[in-house]
Amino acid sequence: MTFRLPLTALCAALLLAGCVSSEGLHTQGRAVDPATLKGEATFASDRLSPAQWPSADWWTRLGDPQLDGLIREALRDSPSLQEADARSRQADAAVLAADADRYPQLDANGGVTRSRLARPDDPIGQGDRYSTLRQFDVSGSYSFDLWGGQRAAWEAALGRARAGEVDRQAARLTLAADVSRAYNQLGLAYTSLDVAQQDLERTRGMLDLAQRRVDAGLDSDYQLQQTQSLEASAAASHTAAEQQVRTAQIRLAVLLGKGPDRGAEIPRPKLIAPAAVNLPAQLPAELAGRRPDLIAARWRVEAASKDIVASKTNFYPNLNLTVAAGSKAILGDALFGAPARFFNIGPALSLPIFDGGRRRADLASRDADYDLAVAQYNQTLVQALGDIADAITRLRSLDQQIVEQQRARDIAKSSFDIAMQRYGAGIGNYLDALTVEQQLLQTERQLASLQADRIDSGVLLMQALGGGFQPSKLPPAPAAAATH
Repeated sequence: MTFRLPLTALCAALLLAGCVSSEGLHTQGRAVDPATLKGEATFASDRLSPAQWPSADWWTRLGDPQLDGLIREALRDSPSLQEADARSRQADAAVLAADADRYPQLDANGGVTRSRLARPDDPIGQGDRYSTLRQFDVSGSYSFDLWGGQRAAWEAALGRARAGEVDRQAARLTLAADVSRAYNQLGLAYTSLDVAQQDLERTRGMLDLAQRRVDAGLDSDYQLQQTQSLEASAAASHTAAEQQVRTAQIRLAVLLGKGPDRGAEIPRPKLIAPAAVNLPAQLPAELAGRRPDLIAARWRVEAASKDIVASKTNFYPNLNLTVAAGSKAILGDALFGAPARFFNIGPALSLPIFDGGRRRADLASRDADYDLAVAQYNQTLVQALGDIADAITRLRSLDQQIVEQQRARDIAKSSFDIAMQRYGAGIGNYLDALTVEQQLLQTERQLASLQADRIDSGVLLMQALGGGFQPSKLPPAPAAAATH
């Protein structure tokens, strides 16, 4: 059957379509220009060189082959990366689905039906006749997408898929950084255990000396009890330090995607000291092009803008076409003979006249999604610059603190040695020896903590700089400042 619509009726329908309007709906979000974020004063004292970006295997600069192997193991076996991979594949499948909607749909059907007619259904009133109907047909449908809504929906899905791929790279960067930091914490736990062991040995030496002085009548039992209490406290600290090692091993095993026994198998890390990291020139521009979380956020802004385009096309008329052709024949007739053939074609014009505000609500929601994506992009950009500034200033401070703390530790060590010599010779004060020992313990712990914090801050800076992520294999990320 052929469907014809008079031109005047079509024009009237187009005018009526104006009853459903998107007037007054618009986005409010505006993306921040990275160049407007001031950071020159913060980074003024740092050497800037674009050649000093971290490479994709930045952790190799830490100089520990065991760490290299652990990161490779985590990248292979971690469930968190498997989850990121699955999400990326979900987004890729959504792209294929959106792309399929842009093309005609064609189906073929065939069948044979054997039936016996009841008497009321039999035209000649017998009710005992049998018939066999054979059927074959091909049907199809197509939406002409007059206003580009389906293409926009496909482009939106493609943007989200690209963001998902970048998210997968960001997850790899985060995992490598987390493993490096957990490995560093394991090294710190072992160092703390060493400090606790040294303190326990010192206090036991003091206890032995105190016992001999009491036996010689030089000290009282009260002083001996103080030393015994100090030795017991040192033993408890040693036990706690052993637990810290085990806790760090378990945390590292979890990041590797393995059971707790895997952590116990990891040999003690050697002390690692990352080389100084210089910042690139033109930091904001480079930052926007290098950090995977920023690139993903920009792709989501672009996807949200395409969703708005797709939503707006729902306010306009659209033309759909359905067709079918085939043949039907009862048993005995030629299935493909001329009497058995049939076809039909049905163009249909959809006209949005009144929908109770559904389309406006959908567009308003898409506008809000865009504003949300822009806000998240802006927050990611600001946070990224803050992460870099924080890591750089911490590195500056920690370098100076380590120098000062090493000097304090050396002085405390020398004072302890002198105090113990004087105390052992019977010319020193017991309280002085006790005080200096506690000062030495405190400076050793603080120095170990600062050195671990220095390594941790170096890893965080590598991560903040994008971890050597290279977006060259992806299409260029769109400008995030689009408006609607």
